[in-house]
Amino acid sequence: MHDPDAPDSDESPHRLTRRGFLTQAGMAGVASVAAAMPLVGAAEAAPVPEAPDIPGTVPVALRINGTTHRIRIDPRATLLDTLRETVHLTGTKKGCDHGQCGACTVHVNGQRVNSCLRLALMHEGDDITTIEGIGVPEALHPMQAAFVAHDGYQCGYCTSGQIMSAVALLKEPCGPSDADVKELMSGNICRCGAYPNIVAAIQQVRGNTRVSEG
Repeated sequence: MHDPDAPDSDESPHRLTRRGFLTQAGMAGVASVAAAMPLVGAAEAAPVPEAPDIPGTVPVALRINGTTHRIRIDPRATLLDTLRETVHLTGTKKGCDHGQCGACTVHVNGQRVNSCLRLALMHEGDDITTIEGIGVPEALHPMQAAFVAHDGYQCGYCTSGQIMSAVALLKEPCGPSDADVKELMSGNICRCGAYPNIVAAIQQVRGNTRVSEG
């Protein structure tokens, strides 16, 4: 029986046999893999270079929901844009961006502010609280639970600002009636018109029986 790997009788000494060709090809493949391995190891071991500073930015340390964030920002950046675009806390919403709708309400040192009207640099060293710091689905703040119970939202876009203002209201002087609550919540606009449900939620948390305006 003819050996397929045996050289033909007329084969020249310089002509590769099939076995020789496969052997050399295999060796070349192993050599190429071996040559690449140190490069892979070097890439994994090399430290990741730090991102270069963006020209015009300044360093700032903001304490948000109990965590200090050391970041670089444009000195003209608002607190709202810094929270959303740099720290990636997007629960605070951008509505009018002119301080008229209240969707961007957060707490600074326990007081409610419109974050779209504040420069982030103004608040280094302050305690900033966003809706993410009020409660989580597994442990809702009583105000969040009341908003759910009373359907105090429809599209939901204004809800985080409404809740932040409502939580701040609990520590502010406010009369017992619905009219008193509406007055203190007048800076928060609900385009869906869920105001009666929002007031009911707030009054529940305050422990007040709703007092009609007559």
